[in-house]
Amino acid sequence: MVSSMPVDLQRELAEALRRAQQAAAPTHILRTAQLPRRDRTLLQQRGFVVEIIKGWYALTTPQARPGETTFWHLHFWAFVSAYLHARYGRRYCLSPEHSLDLWTASTQTPKQLIVLTARGGVFTLKLPNDSSVLLYPNRKGLPSVTESKQGVQVMPLAVALLRTTPSYFIRSATNAELALRMVRIEELSRVLLAGPVNVTAAGRIAGGLRHLGLTDSASRLEADLLAAGIAIKPQNPFEGPGRLPVGSVLQSPYAGRIEAMWSRMRPDVLKHFPAPPCAMPEQSRYLHRVNEIYTHDAYHSLSIEGYQVTPELIQRIADGAWNPSANPQDQEQANAMAAKGYREAFGQVLASLGDIWRGRPPGKVVDRDLQGWYRALFSPSVQSNILPVSALAGYRERRVFIRGSEHVPPAIEAVPALMEALFSALTQEPSPAVRAVLGHFIFVFIHPYSDGNGRIGRFLMNLMLASGGYSWTVIRVDRRREYMAALEKASVHGEISDFAKFVADEMKASAKLRPFQHKRSLV
Repeated sequence: MVSSMPVDLQRELAEALRRAQQAAAPTHILRTAQLPRRDRTLLQQRGFVVEIIKGWYALTTPQARPGETTFWHLHFWAFVSAYLHARYGRRYCLSPEHSLDLWTASTQTPKQLIVLTARGGVFTLKLPNDSSVLLYPNRKGLPSVTESKQGVQVMPLAVALLRTTPSYFIRSATNAELALRMVRIEELSRVLLAGPVNVTAAGRIAGGLRHLGLTDSASRLEADLLAAGIAIKPQNPFEGPGRLPVGSVLQSPYAGRIEAMWSRMRPDVLKHFPAPPCAMPEQSRYLHRVNEIYTHDAYHSLSIEGYQVTPELIQRIADGAWNPSANPQDQEQANAMAAKGYREAFGQVLASLGDIWRGRPPGKVVDRDLQGWYRALFSPSVQSNILPVSALAGYRERRVFIRGSEHVPPAIEAVPALMEALFSALTQEPSPAVRAVLGHFIFVFIHPYSDGNGRIGRFLMNLMLASGGYSWTVIRVDRRREYMAALEKASVHGEISDFAKFVADEMKASAKLRPFQHKRSLV
């Protein structure tokens, strides 16, 4: 612990950390030459610097546990950017598939990143978390112009779409859909007509556009090629009938990702979740039951924490105020304030339910009230000086990462557009089951807040269940592993069935919960 160190050594650590942060800004990535040996040794010993590969380091915090994925998700693209720039300058480019992943703002950290280079031999660079970079020399395959995404060189969107493999449209269907809805047709035509026309790829693109309802775009592409004497045969590259056409062009991938996920997952939710009751329950009896099982509900909380070296952390170290082991009295106060915040937020959720029962659209109510739930959840902790006042301001200001998960929540600049898309989907969705299951899942997928996402996600789920007459549902702590696994499967693999079945099972179990014989006050 820093607080148990001699004062001189503590100050030396803080100064070393300041120098390291300045050298690593803004990426938190360092090379050996950027750190004096004593600084590096001290920071490594105290867990503030971790070696990625020989000669390359990342700033982190000592709170990360061995084997956690959080550290690597935080630093992956920053390291790749710095490493590729140092080795190749601008003479490299990501593969078509990985270029499309970045164009469409994919949240997944790749297990093996494929990079085309202008020189060198084939080489696999092994990285933490069982990941790697495959460096593949292909000077002729490098596009004449590249663009930058996540700090790395990628192919232009049209080039990447025309060069990607047919399997990408099946393996990464959502990303492929987003790319087709984002690309400019004149760019596709220009790339195709600039060299030998890949008729098969052109037909695949035209077929994909038609599958998505973008018939005008497909017709323009076909007409451009036909004017040059080239006829193509459109072929749908997506697997099966897939989904209803959307028929709209995207300016940004963010809202489109939510729309695509919702549309693809919706049928599976309806398949695995029971139909709503034939008649809505009597409201006073429903609320009585909710209050009966409140203590069960309140005892389950989910805390998600990310790690990042900040100026505030450095100052706390310098002041001798940083201690990763919580003071028992401080922890007791924090628990009490968290329970009080939960009670206050719970009351606001029930008030929102009242508005829905009076006929206001559920999605509109969530859009209006969600920030109020968040403020209520954390206001007691702010008023007790456990959290800063800025914690109530709104959506998160830094990247967050989920401990032990392969899912990387979207970047902060994406959050407002993603949340607007979620509110829109909730408003347009007629099925309360779909609103509940996908509302919860997509909310935690976005992870809009620095903390409290699990609790608010379950509030959202129960509000949507109640809007359709379903029972209030408690997700039990002893099934946390299954809960997280189902969310992980949906986030990483796009498969929602397990989560829909899980929520249905917990709803059935919650109907049998009995009130506590001796209730403890949570406030």
